[in-house]
Amino acid sequence: MTDAFGRAIRDHHRGERTEPLRQGDGEETREHPIEAFYLTGFDRESDAGPWLASRLSGPLVDLGAGAGRHALRFQERFETVAVESSPALVETMRERGVVDAREADMFALREAFERDRFASAIAIGTQIGLAGSMRGLSAFLGDLAFVTTPDATAVVDCYDPDHPGAADLLGYREDPTPGLAGRVMWFAYDGERDPTLRFTLFSPDRLREAASGTGWKVEAVDRSGSGEGPRYRAALRKR
Repeated sequence: MTDAFGRAIRDHHRGERTEPLRQGDGEETREHPIEAFYLTGFDRESDAGPWLASRLSGPLVDLGAGAGRHALRFQERFETVAVESSPALVETMRERGVVDAREADMFALREAFERDRFASAIAIGTQIGLAGSMRGLSAFLGDLAFVTTPDATAVVDCYDPDHPGAADLLGYREDPTPGLAGRVMWFAYDGERDPTLRFTLFSPDRLREAASGTGWKVEAVDRSGSGEGPRYRAALRKR
């Protein structure tokens, strides 16, 4: 299994990266920034500090934790489990000081954790778009409800396809359904290219619709950390 994305970030962290991490859609490619996105510390402004932190408690599960920027911050307050599917990123998190970094699939939570294991969850990085569809998003939220307590909270983020800036995203694909769009892209590094990623972009209203019947409700939507762009964060709470 390829791990170009994770290896590039690990090598950058170790000071061993000699080639850029490339991000592409078909023939269109660009260099993907690593330091600013993954290896800087938790920033109270760009990471919506108080808005995010006030909605979390422990034990916390950080889904798609990347290089651990959020896990490093929150493990100072309470038990935090950082989950990543990339072996290289799990190595990176451990080297950076994440206490509990695990290789697991965020879309197979019932296989990884018991019922009511966590009091809160985060999925920061728009990776919930990899659920692929409204049905897939509902299934993910249902599994997240299974592994969290009855009074749990969660924060996720996504790109809003109804925002005019969404069409400028690399790999953007229009969808005739209101509140939905697609995004297709791949990562390549050091002669290796990962499989193409296929995201679905959900508007806040579509997220609310997907949450119906899963045990979650969307309590608040925040756009302050995304400037003028299409990215938003949503706070969820158990019904």
